[in-house]
Amino acid sequence: MTDDQLLRYSRHLLLDEFSEQSQERLLAARALVVGAGGLGSPVALYLAAAGVGHITVADHDTVDLTNLQRQIAHTEQRVGMAKAESVRQAMAGLNSGVEVRALTQRAEGPLLDGLVASVDIVLDCCDNFSTRHAVNAACVRHGKPLVSGAAIRFDAQVSVFDSRGGTSPCYACLFPPDEAFEETRCATMGVFAPLVGIVGAMQAAEAIKLLAGIGESLAGRLLMLDARSMSWHEMRAERQPGCPVCGAGH
Repeated sequence: MTDDQLLRYSRHLLLDEFSEQSQERLLAARALVVGAGGLGSPVALYLAAAGVGHITVADHDTVDLTNLQRQIAHTEQRVGMAKAESVRQAMAGLNSGVEVRALTQRAEGPLLDGLVASVDIVLDCCDNFSTRHAVNAACVRHGKPLVSGAAIRFDAQVSVFDSRGGTSPCYACLFPPDEAFEETRCATMGVFAPLVGIVGAMQAAEAIKLLAGIGESLAGRLLMLDARSMSWHEMRAERQPGCPVCGAGH
């Protein structure tokens, strides 16, 4: 690392568990952030601040005035701008040493497959089940860890799905793609503004730990938050042999 980098990341390097090699792993790492909204905003900002060297942000949507209540990477001046580009500008202002690619189209099909194959970690910050399942399937296919978060109203959840572990479940083990889950959106149900910040920061923390090779991840555990009482609940899960994505025979 350069002298400037040693100074910039000095508060990481003061941690007993965080060596210079840990920070170097972050600087060399490649991450994909799917979604540049409420969750994607804190995720992208913390990854950039921590020095994750190469980050792709994918989002086909544009910034709307209603987003500003919770999507902290965007500004009034960037209403109407592509969200991925708006987040890229916010990240560049925070850390010019990080390489950021803004992808202003929907990450799906062969494009998604290629993106997942090219990175070290994927962070699911989207807001719909179909995208979550597509991202999960691509991560299982290419053996890449997936950090997943979701938030609606006052309720949220966060976990890590890492198919590299023999017993670790994938997203489809907990939420089978053939089951009908109610699709809830902020536009109709609302969302408590700080909730996405809490979950997004946790997603960034899990990704940084995995990339730096420190601590224990949330793989095999689903954390659920009720922000009305600020109470956390943990559910442990194992890989399902019959899972259509990561089970035996797939």
